[in-house]
Amino acid sequence: MPASDQFLTGIVEGFYGRAWTTETRIAYAGYLSLAGMNTCIYCPKEDVYLRKEWSSVWPDEQWRDLKSVAAAYRKKSLNWGVGLSPMELYRRYGAFEREQLRVKVDQLGELETPLLAILFDDMPGDLASLASRQAEIVADVCRWSAGTRIIICPTYYSFDPVLQTYFGKMPVNYWSDLGAELPADVDVFWTGNEVCSTAISAADIRRISDQLGRRVMLWDNYPVNDGAKRCDYLYTDALAQRGPALRESLTGHLCNPMNQGLLSLPALNGLADLYGLSGLTENALRDVLGAHVWKKLSRDKSLFQTQGRVGLEESVCRDLADEYAACPGQAALEIAGWLRGDYVFDPACLTG
Repeated sequence: MPASDQFLTGIVEGFYGRAWTTETRIAYAGYLSLAGMNTCIYCPKEDVYLRKEWSSVWPDEQWRDLKSVAAAYRKKSLNWGVGLSPMELYRRYGAFEREQLRVKVDQLGELETPLLAILFDDMPGDLASLASRQAEIVADVCRWSAGTRIIICPTYYSFDPVLQTYFGKMPVNYWSDLGAELPADVDVFWTGNEVCSTAISAADIRRISDQLGRRVMLWDNYPVNDGAKRCDYLYTDALAQRGPALRESLTGHLCNPMNQGLLSLPALNGLADLYGLSGLTENALRDVLGAHVWKKLSRDKSLFQTQGRVGLEESVCRDLADEYAACPGQAALEIAGWLRGDYVFDPACLTG
């Protein structure tokens, strides 16, 4: 089934701070396939060639890595895509800027991906014609990317007032204008009533769908932990407090994982359960994380999720880090690194 006809489930690698390794991204093709999910979108904020330097080409080694990841997903018959954030392109979009964007989109086309996201999140939006300019940009991308499913993240992607605090007052009728002017088959990302929503219901989604005049795709900010407060916690409980009726209101549901890639897998089981997918069995999680880590994490996960590093004495963090570091495997290193404070908060993450 082509990507355009699918209800998308999986992840959007859209966090700030330390990005995943290429090895983790490739491994995730197998994890998502085993869990019955079908999609991954690559858009880590750390990749400057997607954001601050979006009009520049990737260095050869990084470009080869992206091609390897795209190939791994094709091999598993999964949807892989890239999220491009052309910083404030809507402020000036003339012939020169349009050509810059076309060149970038053409380069992305070499990855042969079924998905392409144009992301206007986390950038100033105090422009009266914001919706029209963004719709114009996306319409051009659609023309240059025939056969590719296009997704947009609006500048105001939640009802959360924190977005206007950091990115300026939202233009009047922004959502209704954007929905009316975007091409009909373009998906729109939405995070719920908050940037990091504790619970999301079908009624919550209908509230924005009514304004946009179309269904949305959920960018679910769980278990992501890149924010100033959230970086002190590891969220390994399965995604919860999402209603089973959501599917009727959405075109897809993608979770934004943690900086710790393998440690994000237990949380993603809640997404699989919500849509009746196979998920990862306990044995599968034990195999991926390692038997020793799985046993210790079963003991400590509540501590990591509720008290976090901020609630533990330094000596406790140090002893636990040493204990996990003595275990084999990448998951052990993720936990030990987190306990030692190696995952540094990126202050560019204003909404966390």
